[in-house]
Amino acid sequence: MMANAVSRRLFMKTNAAVRYGMVHLLSSTVPLYVVNEFPKSGGSWTSQMLSEALGVPFPRNRFPSLRPSIIQGHFLSPWGMKNVLVVWRDGRDVMVSWYHHCLFKNERHNSFLVDAVRGDLQLDDYSDVRGNLPAFIEYAFTRHRHPRFTWAGFANRWHGRRDVVYTRYEDLNQNTAAELRRICLALSGRKLAESRAAAIADKYSFARQSGRTPGQEDKGSFMRKGVVGDWHNHFTPEARRAFHRYAGRELILLGYEQDEAWVDRED
Repeated sequence: MMANAVSRRLFMKTNAAVRYGMVHLLSSTVPLYVVNEFPKSGGSWTSQMLSEALGVPFPRNRFPSLRPSIIQGHFLSPWGMKNVLVVWRDGRDVMVSWYHHCLFKNERHNSFLVDAVRGDLQLDDYSDVRGNLPAFIEYAFTRHRHPRFTWAGFANRWHGRRDVVYTRYEDLNQNTAAELRRICLALSGRKLAESRAAAIADKYSFARQSGRTPGQEDKGSFMRKGVVGDWHNHFTPEARRAFHRYAGRELILLGYEQDEAWVDRED
């Protein structure tokens, strides 16, 4: 069992290193379509749909090959990267999803991360999301293990670039087919038919892939809940202040809030 865990860890680190080199050195020549996100922003879902829409493979959880394909990951430096789609998501929703991914084991081989983060935080009851979230937010912005940057750092590095395409998890969630068509055209110059976009959106919907309706939670699944605005259910006043302290400016920068009034607002 221990040997399998070590082997899996080695594979993940090697795979990440290969992907890092490919996206920075080969994305324009192969070409590669790079879906870049802070974790839990919808990048895997977006990559699945783009793979089918563009007719190129999405080598998920395996080594990529030197052929046109989708490479999804969490990259801070834009150096050398071409054909990049950045997926934004409200950082408050990200914190809730990231909490569950870091503290509850799921089918995506996150055991090493869960064991490490639980060892760092030493919380009494991990199911008490509301009570623990302020401490987790503090941890995510000051003592983070993976990735080696914060949601705010990612937002600042990638916001406002003219050489990338942007999308939002919220826009994809609201009108998946229309947003997929826009992304395909902007990223590759290809027009995706409305009927084809609708079929892809249905195939990769939360309901189709998870067998649950959006909002029906499974804490032990990578696809936990599939909704927008879940932070309203978990953020206490203390959590609001903690997030604002580390990423309030970036929340406004990305257009998720107009000002700081949300910190003290009762939703």
